[in-house]
Amino acid sequence: MDLFAFFHTVLHSVWLLPVLVLMIAVDGPVPMLPSETLLMSAAAAAFGAHSTWAVAGLFFAALVGSVLGDLAVFGLGRSSNKILPRAADGDSGIASWVRANIFRRPVVALVGARFVPGGRLVSTAAAGRLGLPVRHFLLGSVLSSAVWAVYMLVIGLALGPMTGGNPLLCVLAGGVMAVLTAGIFAVGARVRAAVHRRRAVVVPHGKRSGTPALASR
Repeated sequence: MDLFAFFHTVLHSVWLLPVLVLMIAVDGPVPMLPSETLLMSAAAAAFGAHSTWAVAGLFFAALVGSVLGDLAVFGLGRSSNKILPRAADGDSGIASWVRANIFRRPVVALVGARFVPGGRLVSTAAAGRLGLPVRHFLLGSVLSSAVWAVYMLVIGLALGPMTGGNPLLCVLAGGVMAVLTAGIFAVGARVRAAVHRRRAVVVPHGKRSGTPALASR
């Protein structure tokens, strides 16, 4: 079987949606599966074929898989102090931001963290570890999952005309977009970290420079 036929079979298989649900769910506690690449590729193929039902199915598969994965990580964070310790208690910028906002603005914290590399794991684990009520967590999870699913489908919509529904091109385009998206977020994280370090250095200097003036008075 050549690559064209193989990817055509994968992207049009009746098992595609159940497999996507499972991959996206497992991606919550174990974020190593290429679920986003497969979702973007399938979305590009669906839009390229102008199949409304396929697009709707992909949206609901992404939504269900994401919420199930979020609930799994939330449960692990709530029930264990040894599993996912870095995700819940880390000192990274996103972890600190999530802890500061998870009770005041749980939906904002869960939606915002979703689009940062590793943010889904950090926010859902922290929500469980810190004891966020289930109803608040579930609302945030559903909304963040829906926004993420739409985001993935929009990328697929942009790729659809470029690939023309060609399954091999859809997979290649999905892989490229996954790498580019991860790279952009990684660069953004580095820039934010550099800005925070610079502010941390500037503030102490400012305090020291004001000390003599206070002493002279």
